Amino acid sequence: MTTAIFAGSFDPVTNGHYDILKQASEIFDKVIIAIAYNPAKSGFLPVEERLSLINLIIKDFDNVESDIFDGLTVNYAEKTGAEVLIRGIRNSADFEYENKIAQVNHMLNSKIKTIFLTPKPENMSVSSSIVREILDCGGDISKFVPEKIKNYFE
Repeated sequence: MTTAIFAGSFDPVTNGHYDILKQASEIFDKVIIAIAYNPAKSGFLPVEERLSLINLIIKDFDNVESDIFDGLTVNYAEKTGAEVLIRGIRNSADFEYENKIAQVNHMLNSKIKTIFLTPKPENMSVSSSIVREILDCGGDISKFVPEKIKNYFE
């Protein structure tokens, strides 16, 4: 059984995240969508609230769990027995950033592999920061987040 971790801040979770999660759930036996918690950073939403939102969308999947962790993702993968890290990329800038992290993770633990997945074309420009800005300005986020997430913010 292959376990993969899809880690991120998910602040908030977007349609792009959902696309990546759906793909990962079709490829791997078990996927853990894990919120990286950094107590030094304050997010838009508290980490527990982000977990609640993720729990709303993972009900769509039989093989997906959610969690919160702190520290290095590669160490969390070791702890959970995951063999693969899932990273979403939307563009070349994401690839450059994520590739550096993948290389460092490989140096830290060469047994854990990184897989890059891309969202559907219509979600390539969607990011949590854009969703936060739309929310801050009172705009409609329905095109950018799963319906259960949109309903939460109404």
